[in-house]
Amino acid sequence: MIYVTLVDFFALLGHLFNFAAPALFLALLLALGGRFVGPKGASSLTWYAQAAINSVVGCAVLLAGLWWLGRDGRMLTYAALVLACASSQWLLLRGWR
Repeated sequence: MIYVTLVDFFALLGHLFNFAAPALFLALLLALGGRFVGPKGASSLTWYAQAAINSVVGCAVLLAGLWWLGRDGRMLTYAALVLACASSQWLLLRGWR
């Protein structure tokens, strides 16, 4: 009985990680890339704080896409993910200045 619950728990963890993986990867890519592309000293936040904020925004977009479209992995959700994370990174780097 315990074996079944452990297998179910690890399956749940695998599903959650695979659901959030695009948001986490994009957040890390944007935070690390923003340090090289953006202006020097544009943000007062560290790269891992930027990655954390972008990953929260990305996971929220993925959850909204799952709720709105009824299943994950739709291209519209991924397009919204890229747009939302890029906008978040632009705001964090104070791109309007």
